[in-house]
Amino acid sequence: MTPPKTIAVVDIGKTNAKVVLVDGESFQEIAARTMPNGVVNAAPYPHFDTEKLWAFILESLGDLNREHPIDAISVTTHGATAALVGEDGHLVLPVLDYEHEGPQEHADAYRAVRPRFEESGTPIMPMGLNAGLQIYWQSGRFPKAFAKAHHILMYAQYWSFRLTGIAASEVTSLGCHADLWEPRNGRFSSFVESQGWTRLMPPVRKAGDVLGPIRPEIAAATGLRSDVPVHCGIHDSNASLLPYVLTRKEPYAVVSTGTWVVVMAIGARSVVLDEARDTLINVNALGDPVPSSRFMGGRAFSLLGGKSGDLPPAAIAEVLERGAMLLPSLPEESGPFPGHKATWTVPREELSEDAAQAVIAFHLALMTATCLDLIGADGPVIVEGPFAANRAFLMMLKVATDRPVLAGGSATGTSIGAACLAAGRAPDPALVSIMDTLPTDAVDYAARWRALAGQG
Repeated sequence: MTPPKTIAVVDIGKTNAKVVLVDGESFQEIAARTMPNGVVNAAPYPHFDTEKLWAFILESLGDLNREHPIDAISVTTHGATAALVGEDGHLVLPVLDYEHEGPQEHADAYRAVRPRFEESGTPIMPMGLNAGLQIYWQSGRFPKAFAKAHHILMYAQYWSFRLTGIAASEVTSLGCHADLWEPRNGRFSSFVESQGWTRLMPPVRKAGDVLGPIRPEIAAATGLRSDVPVHCGIHDSNASLLPYVLTRKEPYAVVSTGTWVVVMAIGARSVVLDEARDTLINVNALGDPVPSSRFMGGRAFSLLGGKSGDLPPAAIAEVLERGAMLLPSLPEESGPFPGHKATWTVPREELSEDAAQAVIAFHLALMTATCLDLIGADGPVIVEGPFAANRAFLMMLKVATDRPVLAGGSATGTSIGAACLAAGRAPDPALVSIMDTLPTDAVDYAARWRALAGQG
């Protein structure tokens, strides 16, 4: 098969949706279309506007194809999301927003039937962050609609299904804190079987498998060739990880940044994961278990008014001299310090704006370092996504881990990773080693932050 020259990646993040064109040879991004990914706060529960997203996807594919003919399509999406599809191919219920608290109505009953952490690698999470809980809640809360479900599709495979009409399951999404997969045994969990859902789970396909060509009506609507292949798709954090899995020798860790900061350790030291601190086992595109941890770093950055860009040395000196810190956690419901309220040790209004930005960057770096410690990460730390452009974050992460820190060259690592599925190979990732250093008292700052954070 001739490698595709131009790959369109449908990249649905929690905050933004994108369709990105990637050159199949150089892996450079050629063009992109973006839209905010909002939530519809309407009955029967807050849900994603899948029809608005679908219209955006079709329009973007058509526009981009006129600029550069598309040879293949790959899909990547955020996790913790499942679609219940009827025999007619339509949703029997809207796609639930995982930040909705509704599923917690059945949390106690769910705990009695869910798999053990040791089996599924899935910790108990707030809101609807366990996809298994979402489905369990939907089945109990809306039994008539649920009874019409013909497929349970994870979110990336839902969009691949809409593009091809072919249903599939895939392990990076099933293994994303869902309670639906056994990472160490490579099979659906006992929970899926006990709930009678096995019949609703389509055949498991590899993330890079071609499900089929686009449906004829999509070719007609977009102008794409009718034989353009669509690949099965991948969970977004695993998309960021994939180029390294295919090209890099372990040990190392990848920090995928976006709405969530997801930390994944390859070749990790053997540690006992603490499910109470948002550690988990992800599954990479090859089907291998990956110790992981996470926190809502991108959400915190946004809520705090964070800004990327270089900060003057005077601002960093101000923070270190005054011991100005932001202690965890924001948001407080998830991450390695669940239930702890965010606290500024020096009121923000007493700091210059540049100093406040340094505090925010340092906080996020120290949260990331904590996540790395919890999963036994070893070797260089590779930062992908928006935080790879935040120099203060990178410098403090280097101090806090005392290991090399490398910055990925793309602001949308997920799109490049997903393009690897269609290309059948991965580029040698372009990484920049962080050589800049902080003043020596940054080591004491990091140690004091850890001590104060540990006291809660």
